Amino acid sequence: MNENNTRRKKITALVIIGLLLLLFYGKNLTERQAFKNISNTFTEVYNDRLVVEGYIFRISENLFRIQKLVDHCNINYDYSKVIEEIAEHEKNIAGIVSDFEKTNLTDQEAEFLSDFRAIIENDLQIKNYGLLYSDSSGINNSQVMLYDQKISIAQKDLDNLSKIQLEEGEKLINKANIIINRSQIWSQFEVALLIILALALYFILFRNKKSYS
Repeated sequence: MNENNTRRKKITALVIIGLLLLLFYGKNLTERQAFKNISNTFTEVYNDRLVVEGYIFRISENLFRIQKLVDHCNINYDYSKVIEEIAEHEKNIAGIVSDFEKTNLTDQEAEFLSDFRAIIENDLQIKNYGLLYSDSSGINNSQVMLYDQKISIAQKDLDNLSKIQLEEGEKLINKANIIINRSQIWSQFEVALLIILALALYFILFRNKKSYS
């Protein structure tokens, strides 16, 4: 009878150990996925948020240079090649925007970026310097003001894009924190499983020996 009870206890303990090992294996898979998710999250923060913020800064810099040229801010500057210089800055902006469009865009980002591209390509293309300045009448203030208004709208799009980077970056960091906290909970659960496993081994290896002595 004692032998049957002992065998039954051993079988029960072995089943428990088997289940615990399966739980350990499942926990290990969960941990691997968690670390993969964390890695992907921080990669996304870098590639789609920090790098993009750099894009926005470089676009703003080129846009500012265009506005200075349009406004004739520097009296001593030689404006004879101003159209070529503006076109070069617009080309720089277009290249950066193309890189921007390859990132993981939200719907709002895509909308603001599309609006911004349209302004650069359609509203700020200056073909003739005479639209900005003539020797007879000087600076064409009405036309310059019109360009300034378009540049202000484009800058607002950039400001909105920059704001989105902060918001989306915060979301990604919060997502990473949730994964980390979940991983910590699983670690505590693992400690509990180890204690249960140790107790099961104790009953198999030592408790039965005491009953025989």
